[in-house]
Amino acid sequence: MSEIVSVYRKEHFNSAHRLNNPKWTPERNKEVFGKCNLPNYHGHNYELIVKVTGEIDPATGYVMDMKVLSDIISEQVLERFDHRNLNEDVPEFKELNPTAENIAVVIFRLLRPAIDEHLALQIRLFETPRNYVDYPASS
Repeated sequence: MSEIVSVYRKEHFNSAHRLNNPKWTPERNKEVFGKCNLPNYHGHNYELIVKVTGEIDPATGYVMDMKVLSDIISEQVLERFDHRNLNEDVPEFKELNPTAENIAVVIFRLLRPAIDEHLALQIRLFETPRNYVDYPASS
């Protein structure tokens, strides 16, 4: 009988961003995004939890080697996002509004190719201690 287990890796990064829809007027952006639309950006201390689910490998006892997962997250996400202005420094957000929802989807797309396709992947991103998103969403 195979056992399905989820493993989690928690990481942290700091980034600045500005929520803005260039198709809208400044007034509409301010109305929708409030302080998150300030022209000189604002920052968050993001907490990232990467969940990997799959069968335990009988040879190693792992679902996934956590050191390998940590290295992948560091290379694909932290080096790209940490201490960056997401709007200005991260190519994925040149045309995409860097909301927590969009950041989580981008992180998933960056990590998915580097993790065995037989393992399920989920991203949980805390923008604040009280606000977070999951992608893909839990049912």
